[in-house]
Parts: sequence; C-alpha cells; structure tokens
Amino acid sequence: MSLPEDGPIDFDAIATELERLAPTSLAARIDRERPYDGQPHTDEGERGKTLVEGLTMRDVFDCYIRACYDASGLEPKDWPGSVDDLPWEQIDPIAVGQSLTCWIERYMGIFPNVPKLKES
Repeated sequence: MSLPEDGPIDFDAIATELERLAPTSLAARIDRERPYDGQPHTDEGERGKTLVEGLTMRDVFDCYIRACYDASGLEPKDWPGSVDDLPWEQIDPIAVGQSLTCWIERYMGIFPNVPKLKES
C-alpha cells in the first residue's frame, strides 16, 4: 500500500491494511494457518514463528499479569496491589498482547527476539 503524494488520505484503506498486517478480530485469529506476512520484528512476521519452549502454563500466566501492569501506563511506584485495580478503561488490549510476547521472550531468555542488524 502506498500513500498518495497529494490529495486526501484514505484512512479506511490504512485501517484495512493495518488490520491485515496485525489482525485484531477473533475471526482472523482463529486461522492458525494464516501466513506470517508482517514485518520481521513483529508477532505477524519472523518473530511470531518462534516456538514457545521451556515455560510452564504458570509462567505464561505470570507473563500476562506482568504485561497488564506494563500496559497500564502507570509508573511501577503507582502500581496497585491487584491487577483488578489497574485502570482498565485506559489500557490498550493490543499493548497487553505486545508486552505479553516480550515477557514470554524474556522468560525464554531470547529477548529481544530480532535478528542482528547488519550494516548496508
């Protein structure tokens, strides 16, 4: 997709492309065979192909709780004692998911899971 050099920007087309690259709908997430055609450093690209290894289900849930706190926008000194008391009306669920995958990579010892940059 390319943006026009002049003239109005088609925001609907941009939204459609963003949804294609990183689906937020349940229907798109049901297809486990969909291609990894996002940018390499994203969950929809090469990074997303990484198998989760060496973690327990409790570890994954711990990563989720950590992700919720990270996505809250609060400073750690202001974190409440319970995830239930986070400001959920201000939390972006996609930010929770992105933080979750980063925490899973940390627990696996592979964060950041991106290829080394090469000089061109």
